[in-house]
Amino acid sequence: MEWLTQLFTNSESVAHIALLYAVVIAIGVYLGKIKVAGVSLGVTFVLFAGIVAGHIGFTAPVDILTFVQDFGLILFVFMIGLQVGPGFFESFGTAGIKLNGLAATMILLNILVMFGCYFIFFDTSDNTTLPMMVGTLYGAVTNTPGLGAANEALGSVYGDNAPQIASAYACAYPLGVLGIIGAIILIRIICKIKLEKEEEELTAREGANAKQKPYKMHLEVTNKYLEGKTLLQVHDFLNRDFVVSRLVHEGELSIPNRNTVFHLGDQMLIVCAEADQEAIMAFIGPKLDIDFEQQDQPLVSKRVVVTNPHINGKSFGQMHFSSVYGVNVTRVTRHGMELFASPSLPLQVGDRIMVVGPEDAVDRVANKMGNSVKRLDAPNIATIFVGIIMGIVFGSLPIAIPGMPVPLKLGIAGGPLIIAILIGRYGYKIKLVTYTTTSANMMLREIGLVLFLASVGIKAGAGFYNTVVEGDGMLYVLAGFLITIIPILIVGPIARMKFKFNYFTIAGMVSGTYTDPPALAYSNSICSKEAPAVGYSTVYPLSMFLRILTAQLVVLFFCQ
Repeated sequence: MEWLTQLFTNSESVAHIALLYAVVIAIGVYLGKIKVAGVSLGVTFVLFAGIVAGHIGFTAPVDILTFVQDFGLILFVFMIGLQVGPGFFESFGTAGIKLNGLAATMILLNILVMFGCYFIFFDTSDNTTLPMMVGTLYGAVTNTPGLGAANEALGSVYGDNAPQIASAYACAYPLGVLGIIGAIILIRIICKIKLEKEEEELTAREGANAKQKPYKMHLEVTNKYLEGKTLLQVHDFLNRDFVVSRLVHEGELSIPNRNTVFHLGDQMLIVCAEADQEAIMAFIGPKLDIDFEQQDQPLVSKRVVVTNPHINGKSFGQMHFSSVYGVNVTRVTRHGMELFASPSLPLQVGDRIMVVGPEDAVDRVANKMGNSVKRLDAPNIATIFVGIIMGIVFGSLPIAIPGMPVPLKLGIAGGPLIIAILIGRYGYKIKLVTYTTTSANMMLREIGLVLFLASVGIKAGAGFYNTVVEGDGMLYVLAGFLITIIPILIVGPIARMKFKFNYFTIAGMVSGTYTDPPALAYSNSICSKEAPAVGYSTVYPLSMFLRILTAQLVVLFFCQ
C-alpha cells in the first residue's frame, strides 16, 4: 500500500498534484449543490474544500499552486469579458445610464463602508489588516474575480509575503449571499411595496409596448407625389418603419424591394407598427375594401442564427432588413443577453435574431445569415489565446500615476478582462470571430474559476485556523455583513423613491451589481416577468469591470 501513501503524500509528484485538484474541486462542487433555505453557495464551496485540504497538509508546491491559480484567473476573467463585451456599451441607454449610475454608487459605497469598518473595528497599525479587509469586501459582495484581482495586486506589493486574504473572503461570503437577498426583501418593506401592484405595472407596460407589434393593412396608392418614387424614397421621406410585403400593379402580384417604383392605383399589403398606421395611411392612400391576403403568405416569426462570416461586423442599418428583405428584426440575443436591434448595432457570428415577416422573406434572410448551427460547433479557440496574449501584454504595461510609489498595472485580471470586452465588441474589425456557445463559455469559465478557487483555498488553508478561529474571524463576518447590506439599503430606496424604478428591476439591478446568481434566482422566483433579468444584465458588465478594477486600485493606493 506504499504506492497509495506516496500518491497522497508526495507533493512533488504530478499524479499527487492532479489528484489534489480533482479531490478538492469534486468535493467542493458537490457540497456547493446543497441548499439551505433555498440558497446554495455554488462553486464557491471549492474554496472551502481547498482550505480544509491545505489545513490538513494535503497540498502542493507553492509555485505550482500559484501558476494554476493565475492561469485559472486569466481564463475565468477572459471568458467573462467575452460574454459581457457585446452588451457592455449597449447597456448605457437612457434607463441603462441611471441603473449603471446606481450600480457604480453602490460599488463606491461598498468600498467606503469597508474603510469605515477598518477604522472602527480593527487595529490600523497592523499592515496586514487592510489587505484582509479587501478580502472581506469581495466576500461580502460575492465577487470572486475581484478577489483574484486583489490577490494579484497584493503580490506586486508584498511579493511572496502577501497576506492570504482568501481567509477573510471565506468568512464574509456565506453571509454575503444571504445578506443580499435579505436586503432586497428589506427594500420592499421600507418602501411599502406590494408585489401584486408591481406585476400589474409591468403587465400594463407590456400592453403599451404591444402597440409596436406588426400591424397589417391593405392600401391603394392615391397620393400623386408617390408616382415614380421608389420604396426606399418613400420610406426615407416618411421616416417610419414599415414593410411592403406584397404589391399588385396592373393586376400583377410581386414582392417589392427597395428599388420598386410606386404608381397611382397600386395596391399593397403593408406591415407596420400599430401606432404608425394612421400616418402611413394618410400619406399613401386609403385602406382597401378588397383583400388579397389569401394570395399572401402568413407572417411568421423565426429565430435565425448568424453563422455567415461575411455578415460579421455589418450593422442592422447596412443590412436593410425592412426595405430590402421585407422583414422586421425585433430583438437580438447575444451570449444570453437581449440587445436592442438598433441600426448602428453590428451583427456578430453567433447572434440569434428574431425575424418577423412573410415566410418566404424570412427564409431568404435565414439563408443570407447562414443559420447553420453546425458551423458554430467548431470552437474558435485561436481567438481566445490571441486575446489572452494581448490581455497579458496590456495588463503588464506600467501606468505612472503621481503619488503612487509603484506604477499601476492592470495585471493578469484587469488586462485580459478589458481586452476580452473590446474583442467581444469590436473583434470583427480585425477579423476575429469571437463566438463561443454559451455552454462552451460557461465550461471554460467554470474550469478557470474552480482552478483559481482550489489554488487560493489550498494556499490559505495552512494559516486559516490562526487567522480566523484564533484571530479576527468574527469581526470579518460582522464587517462583511455591514459591507453587504448598507449600500443596498441606501441605493435601493433611492432607486425606488427618486427614480421610480419597478421593484423587480431594482432587485435585478442589486443582484447584477453584486454579480450574485443566487440573488437573481430569488428575484426571478418572485416575479413572472423578465424585469429582474433585464436589470441584472444591464448593470452586470460595468459592475464586473468596476469590481475588478477597484480591487487593484484599492490595493495599490492604500495597501503599501
